[in-house]
Amino acid sequence: MSRPEVWLVIVLSALVTLAERGAFLITTSRRPLPPLLQRALRYVPAAVFAAITLPALTRPSGVGLGPLDVRLLAGLVAGVVAWRTRNVTLTFVVGMALLWLLSWALA
Repeated sequence: MSRPEVWLVIVLSALVTLAERGAFLITTSRRPLPPLLQRALRYVPAAVFAAITLPALTRPSGVGLGPLDVRLLAGLVAGVVAWRTRNVTLTFVVGMALLWLLSWALA
């Protein structure tokens, strides 16, 4: 693609994104969201978090315990902590501490 075409794609993408967000904000300010959509939107943060963290946990890093990768092991332990305590701060601290400890011990 030539330079003008690239800029055209960037500008059009920005306009489409702005239109999508603006339409959602403008139309929902006057009337409440349907209950089904409200229930579905409650799961968006968890889905986004999973989409961000899962690839980082499952791709190979080179430091592992045999077939187990240290990131995957630390992520599994952090997942158990999150499930049992429902405390985001404790989950983060336990997961990162275990990741650093295993990386240090095996490097």
